[in-house]
Amino acid sequence: MPLRTSALAFFLTCLALLLCAAAAVSAQGYSLVGNQFFLHKASAPQPGSASDAAPQAMASLLPDALPGADPGRGAVSLNPGAASLFRGRSSGGLFAPLLSAPPSVKQLLNLIASAEAGKAEYDAVQHGAKRKPPKKPTQMTIAEINAWIEATPGQPHAIGRYQLIPATFRRLVKHQGVKPQARFSPELQDQLAHQLIEEAGYSAFLQAGMPRKTFMLNLAKIWAGLPTSSGKSYYEGYAGNSASLTWSHFKSEMQRIFPS
Repeated sequence: MPLRTSALAFFLTCLALLLCAAAAVSAQGYSLVGNQFFLHKASAPQPGSASDAAPQAMASLLPDALPGADPGRGAVSLNPGAASLFRGRSSGGLFAPLLSAPPSVKQLLNLIASAEAGKAEYDAVQHGAKRKPPKKPTQMTIAEINAWIEATPGQPHAIGRYQLIPATFRRLVKHQGVKPQARFSPELQDQLAHQLIEEAGYSAFLQAGMPRKTFMLNLAKIWAGLPTSSGKSYYEGYAGNSASLTWSHFKSEMQRIFPS
């Protein structure tokens, strides 16, 4: 009898914890975006908060920031509250299968890629890297990319369609629970980039909780090829960075993708 009573008490405690967690998810404003992508918390950094500070200032504190690598650029989340739970991360996840990604997600990523990767697309490697990876990025595993980074210190390592620098690459991979043997496929690259656009304020912007210009600035803080309203990159002149798009083109494309 004492064992049965103890087991029942343990079960009831676990059930209460699960119910509290479910209530917290509902209360904190989570929303679904994307097939195999993420359940994210729709919130935005407040002006003047630590998460609104220049990302390069915080990125310099990261232990995996390598000499010669661009600071910031998604190395530190602009919005730590934009947590993500990816389907398949553990044992299938806690939630039902997710919905298809809105067309605006793909269009936005296409715009970002046009400023970052050029014709190389998913196999792009930063032009300043003197020692290129031994294989095309899409043919490499996460472990192989990390090995290339470690073996080639002192050079830029931005890789893939979204030109992820080492600190950003490692942060996203760790957060999403991507295994070392996983291939850096186009699908995985998109999955990693989805988290970045959410951290920039994608959901808050769609829900009219963030001005268009603020969302565009946040994107420019992550991707150096995107311009700020001055027409220059947020990282202009640092490690050869400059905006690949004009402000007028960036603005018109964002208005086309998000007309309302």
